[in-house]
Amino acid sequence: MADPIASEPPASSLRITWLGHSTLAIELDGVSVLTDPMLRARVAHLERVAELPQLDAFAAPDVVLLSHVHRDHLDRGSLRLLSRAAELVVPRGAAQLVAPLGFERVCEVAAGEEVGVRGLRIRVTHAEHPPGRNLLATGPQPVGFLLHDSCVVYFAGDTDVFAGMTELRPDVALLPVSGWGPRVPAGHLDADRAVEALELLAPRVAVPIHWGTYRPVYRRTPYESDAAAPERFAALARTRTPSVEVRVLQPGETWTAPPEFGA
Repeated sequence: MADPIASEPPASSLRITWLGHSTLAIELDGVSVLTDPMLRARVAHLERVAELPQLDAFAAPDVVLLSHVHRDHLDRGSLRLLSRAAELVVPRGAAQLVAPLGFERVCEVAAGEEVGVRGLRIRVTHAEHPPGRNLLATGPQPVGFLLHDSCVVYFAGDTDVFAGMTELRPDVALLPVSGWGPRVPAGHLDADRAVEALELLAPRVAVPIHWGTYRPVYRRTPYESDAAAPERFAALARTRTPSVEVRVLQPGETWTAPPEFGA
């Protein structure tokens, strides 16, 4: 007779810390992941209004995921603060942008591909977002990432709603709900469109990101629409996707999944 204990699925070990903007420290089954590091008080024309994170616990991840090369997602000054032993996963064509930083391993990827880091499967997804780095919309194509182990975590990067979201089926969705301006254009998610994404993704838990962290230098405070975005997202989700638990985190705050989450 099979040992009933041995046949049970492994317990999930998942901790998600939102560090502001699209930067998250994700610990999934012993593998540490950092997304789109923005770890400086000022980047280009943006000034940080949220407190800067203490980097001691986050500066040496196993893998760094870069969803696209816009300056508020690929910030070379922030990458310089990290251990060069981390594996850097970037959209195809972006390796030349990070080569001078001296990371030991840089992996270029495109939607539909998969890489592995210490047993963690990382599936690369489509992202509906303008490519490139500067004003000309040419260059590396943005992507999102699905992290697969005892549970599935979706980091959307920057994206609009797209039909293929129905195929992703994550347990946790990390979704942008705003930006740094009074509104976000096509190719992004605001609170309303992020709930449309929830209807397609059908996760168990959603965490709103990409809000309330930076303001343009010509303003003293963030736009009200930006600051209010996560609560609007949560309120809409309660009505339209009541089965999804929305966790609104403040910068530096951590959500830890219960051990049975991945069962």
